[in-house]
Amino acid sequence: MTDRSARVVEVLGYIGANVRRLRLSRGFTQEQLAEASELDLRFLQRVERGQTNVGVAVVVALADALGVPPAKLFRKATLPEAKPGRPRKTARSQGGSNRSS
Repeated sequence: MTDRSARVVEVLGYIGANVRRLRLSRGFTQEQLAEASELDLRFLQRVERGQTNVGVAVVVALADALGVPPAKLFRKATLPEAKPGRPRKTARSQGGSNRSS
């Protein structure tokens, strides 16, 4: 891998990590962010994993949907370790409440 290729992979990781962090901090699911940014869900999933190249239009669409300037997506950040399988459902995601009556 050339120095330039390694740098591209590094920056794509920053973008993915920042998109994921901002999405979660705003309480969006991947589906909601994909819809708000008018991107395909699978494409968004690859972006969050730093596994696909993105153009300016995608960066702007994601930044607008997340309510941040596009430059914020380029800040140095670390991708979390990928966990195999689907996330476990919580009481909240199943429509239940975690408060007792």
